[in-house]
Amino acid sequence: MTSAGLGGESATDRARAWRDGAHAAVCDVLEPWAHGTIARATDYPDYWGFNVVRVEEDPAMSVEELEALADEALAGLEHRRLDFDVVEPADALRAGFEAKGWTAERLLWMRHQAPLPAGLGISVEEVRYDAVLELRTAWHNENFPAADPSSREAERQRAGRLLSQARAVSMLWDPRVLTVSESGAPIAYAQLEREGAAAEITQVYVLPEYRGAGRGTAMTRAAIEAAGDVEDLWIVADDDDRAKKLYARLGFRPVWTTMELTRPPPPAGGED
Repeated sequence: MTSAGLGGESATDRARAWRDGAHAAVCDVLEPWAHGTIARATDYPDYWGFNVVRVEEDPAMSVEELEALADEALAGLEHRRLDFDVVEPADALRAGFEAKGWTAERLLWMRHQAPLPAGLGISVEEVRYDAVLELRTAWHNENFPAADPSSREAERQRAGRLLSQARAVSMLWDPRVLTVSESGAPIAYAQLEREGAAAEITQVYVLPEYRGAGRGTAMTRAAIEAAGDVEDLWIVADDDDRAKKLYARLGFRPVWTTMELTRPPPPAGGED
């Protein structure tokens, strides 16, 4: 990977262009508003990342004004989502949104631009997309647990819809899936998606009981190698999580900080 930009663009500009290109490929609605873009994918209503209000500059708006905008722009969907391309105004509004039941995730876009260190000798294999369905379900259940036992079946159905929609979207980029197995069963996976001269490691997941032994590192390393000689290779880390340190050890460097503000759907089968 090189630090020189295509056409003189900065790495931040290219990260944003990669994100915008994904939205353009999936979303059938892309409408400008005063401070950004409303993106919706009507075929994939449960996939929050493609049904968002993008805030591309400081809107100088209150929490209430932005919430009303999201309610109007994303009417008919179960969730609400605001993606801030400029993190400082989002930081200033974060507490106000969280007080209203929104979640906030500060994200660090990282670009691969340093050599890989020596590997750990952990075996990684490439498998078909559906070979890690149980792991994808485990990831969903870990991140979005059922609110109470009575809603588990409804939550299972919601998870099924999301995983089905995520599969359809991923197939647009002919994803490569890499796994580490234990006793013949996958216990971790990473996913790589490529388009033209750029690629992104979109998912890295290890079952909780197998973490801390280098499996996530091995899969991420294998995904970097699988990307080949691309101009840009991206990975996105939670800025508050330690995974960004793992990615830094593997040669990724931060180029762009964003924030996702999400009002999740009410518990499946429950009241808002």
